[in-house]
Amino acid sequence: MHENNLNIRQKDAVETLEGPLLIIAGAGAGKTKTITHRILNLIKHGVQPSKILAITFTNKAAKEMRERVFHLIESDKTLNIPISFAERPFVSTFHALGVHIIKENSALLGITRHFTIYDRGDSKRAIKDALEELSLDPKQYEPGTILNVISREKGDGITLSTYKNNQKEYFQKIVAQVWEKYEATLAKEKSLDFDDLLLKTAMILKMHPEVKKRYASIWNYIHIDEYQDTNRVQYEIASLLAESHRNICVVGDVDQNIYSWRGADIENLLNFEKEYPEAKVITLEENYRSTQTILAAANNVIKKNTMRREKNLFTKNIEGEKIELLISYTEHEEARMIADEARKLISDGTNAREIAVLYRANFQSRVLEEAFLNKNIPYQVLGVKFFERKEVKDVLSFIKASLNRESTNDMVRIVNVPPRGIGKATMLKVIAGQEKTLGPSLRNKVEQFLHLLEKIKAVALKETPSTLIKYIIKETGMETVYKNGGLEEQEKLENLRELVSVASQYDALPTGEAIEKLLENAALATDQDELEKDHDAVKLMTVHASKGLEFDYVFIAGLEEDLFPHQRMNEKEVSESQSEEERRLFYVAITRARKKVFLSYAQLRTIYGAQKVNTPSNFISDIGDEHIESKGDEEAPRGVKAIFIDF
Repeated sequence: MHENNLNIRQKDAVETLEGPLLIIAGAGAGKTKTITHRILNLIKHGVQPSKILAITFTNKAAKEMRERVFHLIESDKTLNIPISFAERPFVSTFHALGVHIIKENSALLGITRHFTIYDRGDSKRAIKDALEELSLDPKQYEPGTILNVISREKGDGITLSTYKNNQKEYFQKIVAQVWEKYEATLAKEKSLDFDDLLLKTAMILKMHPEVKKRYASIWNYIHIDEYQDTNRVQYEIASLLAESHRNICVVGDVDQNIYSWRGADIENLLNFEKEYPEAKVITLEENYRSTQTILAAANNVIKKNTMRREKNLFTKNIEGEKIELLISYTEHEEARMIADEARKLISDGTNAREIAVLYRANFQSRVLEEAFLNKNIPYQVLGVKFFERKEVKDVLSFIKASLNRESTNDMVRIVNVPPRGIGKATMLKVIAGQEKTLGPSLRNKVEQFLHLLEKIKAVALKETPSTLIKYIIKETGMETVYKNGGLEEQEKLENLRELVSVASQYDALPTGEAIEKLLENAALATDQDELEKDHDAVKLMTVHASKGLEFDYVFIAGLEEDLFPHQRMNEKEVSESQSEEERRLFYVAITRARKKVFLSYAQLRTIYGAQKVNTPSNFISDIGDEHIESKGDEEAPRGVKAIFIDF
């Protein structure tokens, strides 16, 4: 599809510049192209670039959209305006938009511009501390479970005070007590968690009409991508910003709503026309990605859902190969079959990076990894985030602690990196201002540590991010320790050198802003950012992680009843809405492929040490026999359902 060659419906969307616009965009229907051309068209019609806001969900999608918008603006010969950096459209994720608004209005929340963003690990640690403070056993009340409840409530726009007033059950009362301690920790450390970035933004816009008015006058034209994935708070932020001018363009696909467990509300998209009765609706159904066979299979699967808007993807692409069904006896045989097929594709000239193996639950990756290792096929598992590696977090904690001494979490994290003989109890005394109670030797160690933080702060305020990180690696002693250690330590040093390379991408920004941006992007990083390195390797990931990506060849593993579609261990039956979401998830998996899809299931799978006999997923029969060819062992014990662990 040529860059300027828009189809009739895309053109209609690009030329609709005023008022609310709903674009229903099927998988592979060129939605990013449509949004970016619409932004260009607004500028061509005299709208200042800085008056345009475009929000999406992942850093990868925001980066791609930003690059495409800037490229379109810079290469359009009819535009005679000089586009300075400040004069560009604001393209970011929801969370990055939240950080931007909170930093500009931090005084309203009583926090510093240099607030720390807690990642999930930090939050779980703080909740574990809160449980211990309340004399509750973290084994009985799992910190991750409590964090999920708090996160879901915040995503629904519920504050602690509202939750406290409404809790009735025993567990809710426990959550309320823990949440209260958790909020106190966040406040004391001048920190916000991931969900606060959205909740506090919505609160600022709701409670301060003058702030809402200011942003509405800055951004006159709003674009929201993946609107079906918005939760209550994201929906509120979009509505509040668009309230006065109503120039809001949302793009989404009900058939790709797969995040309800994270609070995404399908109703936001389905009710858009109720909120904006004057809205224009345009449906993009022409797919430019996949073969006719893949689309026929996807359409057959999704049409069984009732909570959706009618649409049928079509393509002018070739019919393509049939979908291949791989049937194996055990999960080990399944992994070997998938690895063999992948190796065949690579030896026939396919780049390894153009092959993806998708699975419903994380535990499935282990046997797949073993098979790829045994057959010496390069692979990359999405899920290990670069910024979550211990050594990387340590370096970033040195920066955060130097800029925000209230961040107990960061101080405790790095006080013994590398070991310098200061215990956690000692550090807590220092934080509480009780250094005088320490013995001379300990006090000396503490003074040296605090002096090191002062030196780091001085470098942070005047040098580039890459210089700062080199300085921290050297001055803290991490370089010496890792250089002289074993293989694992040397790998840590390689990761820190990679961090210097990452940081150098921010060196051109003004000094203070550069460090802020690096810390912000590190905190907001997602699994998909690992793809930036683009190793020539087969990608292994959950279906959820594959959203928004595309590959030539896609394997969907573990297509067994209770695994995909998924049924959790403690559930007797699956609700209609859960069932439809599982179907949407399968639809997302199929539509990642350009050329061919392989479906796979094992007749026996070992879960929790016990072998279970499986029934093939009903999704396979939904596709239609005319689109499928089989390979493998079809002599199977059938009919006994297996139970699978949660993702």
